[in-house]
Formats: sequence, C-alpha cells, structure tokens
Amino acid sequence: MDSRGAGGGPDASSPADPLSPPPDPAADARLPADLLRAVLQRLPPIDLARSACVCRAWHAVASDRAVLEAAFCAPWGVRRVVGEPATQAFWRAASLGRFALSHAVRRGDTVPGVALKYSVQVTDIKRFNNMMSDHGIYSRERLLIPISNPEILLGSTCYIEMDHNAKREVAIFYPEGRPSGKTESLANIASAERRSRRILESVRRSLHVDDGTAAYYLSISEGDPKAAMMEYSEDLRWEQQRAGR
Repeated sequence: MDSRGAGGGPDASSPADPLSPPPDPAADARLPADLLRAVLQRLPPIDLARSACVCRAWHAVASDRAVLEAAFCAPWGVRRVVGEPATQAFWRAASLGRFALSHAVRRGDTVPGVALKYSVQVTDIKRFNNMMSDHGIYSRERLLIPISNPEILLGSTCYIEMDHNAKREVAIFYPEGRPSGKTESLANIASAERRSRRILESVRRSLHVDDGTAAYYLSISEGDPKAAMMEYSEDLRWEQQRAGR
C-alpha cells in the first residue's frame, strides 16, 4: 500500500529526511537584543553569570556593566552603584556583605558606641574593618559598618571603594551624603588594582586553576585568599567523593 497521503507527500508517520540538517542547538538562544537584555537583567547575579556561558550573544549582554549593576542592585532596592570594581567577580555575590555604611570617626567615638548607634555587634564591626582590638578605631578616619537593616539601602546610591584598612572592596552608602572631593588618587587606585591582581595570581597559582575560577572563589570568600583556598579544597573533596561512589 502506498505510504503517501492523497496529496502525494510523505505520511506524517514516515521518518524525517536523513539529509535534512539537524536542529540548531543555539536556535533557542537567539532573542532580540532588547528582549534578551530585559530578561537577563532580572536574573539573580549567580544565574546571570551562568547565562554568560550560553553563547557569545548572551555573554555580551550578561557582561554589560548596566546589566550587572541592575542584577546587583535589585535584591536590595539600591538605586545606583557608582564606580568600577577591581574584577567582575564583585558583581556575582549581591549579599549584604557587599555593602557597608560609612561612619566618619569623630573625637570621643568608641567601637561599642558606634555599634550601639547602628544596632550592630562590636565583633562584626571589628571583623568587617580588620581590627584586632577596639583601639584600632584611633588610627582610622572612618569605619565600615555592616548593614543590619536592608531597608536602609532602599533608593540609595552606593560607591564602590577599596578600603585599605579593612582590606575589602565594598559598595559604600554614605547616610549623610558623600563628602565632596571624596575620590581616591590615581596612585591609590593603581595600588589597589595591583594588590587585587597579586592576590588573584597567588590564589590561581596555589590552586592551579584559571583566572575565572580563582576570581570566583575569592568573590565568595569576601576576598580572603586563605578562605578562598579552603572553599576550593572543600568543593574538590566533595567532587572526589562523588566520583568514588
């Protein structure tokens, strides 16, 4: 019996033409640029980083400064983030630990007094500012205050800065307005960039990984090289255990 339909074409149940080209796996990734941007900038930072691996078009959009900033700000309602981080790994972890209040140290200030003012723990201020004791406040012009209430950030403008005393790069909110002329010299900026690069190189060589992997583990460990290497070791041990099952 003829397997063709009345019109002479192949029956719906007949196999596909073996000579027809296979489906393009990237076809679903082709979206209009404006639509793709609208979708990606609504993703959480970690998912935005994953989307950059889909294809070149997605990578270009997911790596755009405006898209990274939108994803970073969205969870906390931050209006704008000014400045450029040392590495793009900064944008991947939009935790509250990436933000801080700036407190200008004044005569008579004490760490317990500042902690009480902002409703945070003394130990959190000391840890966040890399201070071994309360006396460290006397050598500082400012303290970074960890955010205890996310509502403080609603509608705010924050500034990405490297605090060399605290040895961390954070998006800083100035409750009383950013002081005029509050800009780091080119020498300080260059020094911070060199330091960040040295840390990245050190972690990369120690772990025998590429720059992207080293930057990722530094980002999830708040820039602490020792903590980054411990995180990597734990992940590696977990993978080895899984492989041995």
